[in-house]
Order: sequence, then C-alpha cells, then structure tokens
Amino acid sequence: MVLTPDGQPIGSAQSAVERGAPVYDITVILAQLALIIVVARLAGLAAGRVGIPPVVGEIIAGVLLGPSLLGADLSEQLFPLDTQPYLQLLASIGLVLFMFVVGLELDVSLVKGRGRVAASVSIASILLPFTMGFFLALALKDLRFAGADVVPFALFIGAAMSITAFPVLARILTDRRMHRTETGGLALACAATDDVLAWTMLAVVIGVAGGEGHGHGPDWIIYLAIPFALVAIFVVRPVLTRLTSMYRKAGELTPSILSIVLVGILLFSAATEYLGVHFIFGAFLFGAILPHEDAAQLRHEILVRLEQISVLLLLPVFFLVAGLGVDIRGLSGENFLQLVAILAVAIVGKYVGAYLGARSAGVPHWQANSLGILMNTRGLTEIVILTVGKELHLLSDELFTMMVVMALVTTIMTGPLLNLAYPRRRVARDIAEAERAALGEEAVDRVLVLARDGHDNQVLLDVAAAALAGARPAEIVVAEITLQGRALEVGSGMSLDLAEMAEAMGRQQVLVRRGEEIGIPVRVIAHPSGDVEGDLLELVDVLQPQGLVVWSDDPAEEAVRAANESPVVIVAAGAAAPDVDARVVAHWTGDGNGDAAVLLGARLAVARGVSLEVRGDGRRPAGVRSQLQERGIPLLDGTPEDGPLAAPPIEVAGLSGAAVIRVRAELDAAPVDFAAVELGATTARG
Repeated sequence: MVLTPDGQPIGSAQSAVERGAPVYDITVILAQLALIIVVARLAGLAAGRVGIPPVVGEIIAGVLLGPSLLGADLSEQLFPLDTQPYLQLLASIGLVLFMFVVGLELDVSLVKGRGRVAASVSIASILLPFTMGFFLALALKDLRFAGADVVPFALFIGAAMSITAFPVLARILTDRRMHRTETGGLALACAATDDVLAWTMLAVVIGVAGGEGHGHGPDWIIYLAIPFALVAIFVVRPVLTRLTSMYRKAGELTPSILSIVLVGILLFSAATEYLGVHFIFGAFLFGAILPHEDAAQLRHEILVRLEQISVLLLLPVFFLVAGLGVDIRGLSGENFLQLVAILAVAIVGKYVGAYLGARSAGVPHWQANSLGILMNTRGLTEIVILTVGKELHLLSDELFTMMVVMALVTTIMTGPLLNLAYPRRRVARDIAEAERAALGEEAVDRVLVLARDGHDNQVLLDVAAAALAGARPAEIVVAEITLQGRALEVGSGMSLDLAEMAEAMGRQQVLVRRGEEIGIPVRVIAHPSGDVEGDLLELVDVLQPQGLVVWSDDPAEEAVRAANESPVVIVAAGAAAPDVDARVVAHWTGDGNGDAAVLLGARLAVARGVSLEVRGDGRRPAGVRSQLQERGIPLLDGTPEDGPLAAPPIEVAGLSGAAVIRVRAELDAAPVDFAAVELGATTARG
C-alpha cells in the first residue's frame, strides 16, 4: 500500500481533501520524472565520451540535482518533500531490479582454472579494507547517525569499504578488450569471487546492524534468513530450471516466463525484508539461483527487457533520491580531512589487499598492480550499499556524502590509472601472447580458417588440410570471431557474449575431431569482438599463416586478404561438402593465381583419392598435365565422367575465374614447378 506523506493510504483526490491530507498534483511528479530522465541521459552520454562508464555519469547527475550544486532551497523547490515518498518508491523498485541483475550476472564458472588466485585476491582484498574500515569507523564514530551503536556502525563501514562492483569492472575490461587477456580473466574471476564473499558478509553485517526492528516480524525471525537461503538454493533453484525448458519450447522470452521471473524477484525481496535482512538480498539471491547452464540466451533476454525500464527511469530516480541526501556544500573543513582519510583507507586497503593476495599466489608485479587498480572499482554497487546504511540509520548525512564521493572517485580513477599501469599497447601485446600460448609454437606450417556460423565449416577444413600437402609439423587454426552485442548499461553485458563464445567453441569441436582423423592438429579461437576486422588482422599478424581459407561472404575477407601475403582460398558462401567421389576440376587462368588454383586442385585430388581434370588452352596447361601425369595423378579430359548421374565436380580457379573455390597465389609468387612440388598424400575420407 502506498501512503501519503502523512501516513494515510493514497485514495482519490476528493477523499484526501476531505481528510485534510496534502494532495500533490500528479503533473508535478510526471514533470519531475521527465527532468530526471533528461539530465541522467545527458550526463551518461557525456561521461561515456570521456571514457567514464555512463552509469557513473548518471550517479553524478543525481548528485548535481541535489543540494550539492543547486543548493538546498532550489533543490527542494524542484523536488519538494511531499513528492519524495513517491520517488522513493520508484527508487526502491529500481534498486530491486538492479540487485536482481547483479545476482543474475554472478557467474562462478569464471573462476574455473583460476581458483587459487581468485580466492587469494578476493579474501585479501576484503579482509584488509574491512579491517582498516572498521578501525577508521571507530575514529569517526561521531559521524554515525545519532543513536546508532558503534560496533554495528563500524562493521557496516568495514563492509562498505570491501565492495568491488563486478558490472562496472566487467564493462571497463570489455571496453578496453582486456577480457581477452590473462589479466582481464583474472580480474573477472577475482571480482566474481569477491561478489560471493562480500555480499554474504554484508548480509551478515546488515543482519547484525539492522535486524532488530528492521523486519516486520519478531526479533528472532532474522535467524530464519540462513534456512531461507538454503531452501532457495537447494529446493527453489532446481524447480527454476523448468524456465529453460519453457524458453526453448517457446523460442523466445514470453510474457509468462517474464512474469514468473518478476513474481520471484518481488516475493524473494519481500521475504528477506520481512526477515530483517533487507529486500536487496532477496532480489540478489533470486538472480543468483536462476538457471545458468544452457540458459545464457534466456538470461540475456531478461536483462535486455529489464534494462529498458530500469536504466531509463527507475535507476535515475534512485540516483536522484540518493543525490538529494548528498550535500558537498555542507561539508566543513574538518569533514574534508575526514574525506581524505576515507579515500585513503578505501583506496589503499583495496589496492594493497588485492596486490598482496595476487603476489602471494605467484602473480607477477605488473599484473598484481593492475588487479589492485581494478578491484578498487566500486560504482553503483557502493551507492546501493550506502543507501541501505542510511536507511538503517547508521550513516549521518555528512558521512553519507563523503562515502558517496569516495565511491565516485574510486570508480572514475580506475580508467586513468589503468592507462598508466596497463597501457593499450601492452593490452594488444598480451592479446597476441595469449593467442600464441593457446596455439603453441610447435607448428611450422599453419593455415588459418575463418569459420562462420550457418556454414559447413568442414568444407574449409578439408581445403586447408589439402593445402598443407602433408607438411609436418603443421596445424590448422579455426577462428570464429563474432560481433559483440550492444553493451548493457545495467550489468556487465557479457553474459551473452561469453555464452556465444562457448557455443562457438562447442560447434568447432567437430572440426577438432576431423583434424584428429586426418592427423592434423586443429585449434579453435572463438570470442566476441567490438572490431571483428581489426581483431582478425591482429590474428593474421600473430599467426603469420602459410595460407588463409575463408568464405566468400565473410565481411572481413577483403581486409584480411589484403593484410596477408600468403595464398588465400575463397570458398563460395554456403558450399556444401562435395560427394566423396566427386572429381576435381582445376581451371588455369593464365596467371600466377591460375598456377595456385591448379596446385590446390592437384592437392585436393590427391587428398581425396579422386581424379583431376586441368582445363585451359596453351602450352602451360599441357605441360602441367604432362608433369602431373608423370607423377601418377589420374587425369581426365572432361568426357568420361560427364553425364546426368555423375557427381558435381569440385571446381577450382584463380581469382579471375568462376568456380566454387577461387585461389590467390602468394604475392610475387614464382611459377610452380609441378614436377617437384609437394602434393601430399591421401588422407582419411569422410
């Protein structure tokens, strides 16, 4: 039930007047919402242009609409006290949705393979700032809310100092393409572990600090919070896996599925609020127990739907409500000294804790330095926690203001400090090194295959295998780099990208197995990218392949071909695997590309164990036929197997020819000596 500022239920305007209660025109509230949206969007866009996460700009917009910039009088005229309860209601709903998103994006699979480092960094980066924050709070106990007990107050400050904002950190990493580096992977793993530990600790602290009198039941009911969490994990979570089946059956996020999710969010939030913990933990818990396995597309669609209303309306209202409680003008000289102390504890505690945790796990100095900077990112998550502390009457207005400033400073400083500790040129180098490490250096001859979803990529693999002509050691690298989706403004926006990467890796396992059959190692590279063409050019530079095989409809084909001096094979888009007995027809086009086409045709014929036909007039094609025939290649002149029942041939030509497979020779190629060139051997046929 929504209440008017005097505590009465909201009814009709007439009944309110009869009660003598103040009535505020809905027009004013709607105009306030319009102002909030406009200012928030403009601030978010401005922040994005200077390299700051847009959500930080929106937080600053909320602060600027409060007394910090406008002054108490003007701010109160824009947002009178009579309207603030209505705005607070919308802000609380926005908070519920945001915490659900935080839980939904909690992915413990990020820790896989990095558990030791993630645990070490997370524990140290929580314990040190918590301890320092606790003792700082004891020194600043006069800044607690009047009547608040010292120990709960100190526990809360310690917990607030320990938080890392996973969504903002992930956004910073993806914007800088660092998620493809080892350091970025470690940071994500550490932040995911940090989320689990920090939110669990915070729930306990809030239970201790605000449990008594905060819930709506008897004091002892808070002890049911742990059984409630266990029931959610072990009973409710398995039931929720049915949502995945419903989604697959419908093929989309239906209103029924989304309704179930929304009801779950609201009921869980209501339950934890009743238990005296706080409604944000119910929303977080429900997000965390939603299906993760084989449900990435479902979770992404939920995020996209919730983002529309949450980002555009509800969160900006939350920032405004929080900003109304921030008054930088009201800080005294002594407060500014206290702010310096708060910043020092927050920054040093988090950085040193993460750095020492990383070093103790064997991480080198420069990487530990980057982790320390990244783990200092607090962002919106910190504002949420501080708002809870204010609601629980733990933080005074002055301390709330200083802590909000700390959250903004520690988030804004991450980008510039990261530029110094981990410059973009080093990011590019580490990406290249990561790719090299994944590929190995044992291969001498390497062919790069640009795979695409929706095509039979085994066709490209077989062409690549034939092009290697039995060279050993050798390998085929299959790259499937897809365009990264639009970045979400709530949450990291990485859930779908990571899932698509895993799906691509799974798809290409068929090619890995095919490589095992024919005796050539096949390695797969798959990841989302904001610049597919640029990443492919980087990959060509890293691999220096002896050949490139690509579909003709690949948008990056022309640019990658131009950057690669090796032979390039272009296969007609959508070409299906040829019949196992299909002969090969090579068209000589009178140039170096024609030579390359005949050479690839001969190698395909040898690899498949079928006959070859070389088409072309003049002395050169005739000499090529003679040389190949002397080497035992079965040749045809085009007449014996032509007919309605014959399998369509595999046609190969130079770039200027018309064929399913077109070939460009390496730049400045010498004429091919078909009497001595390597043609390979027959491989396994499938």
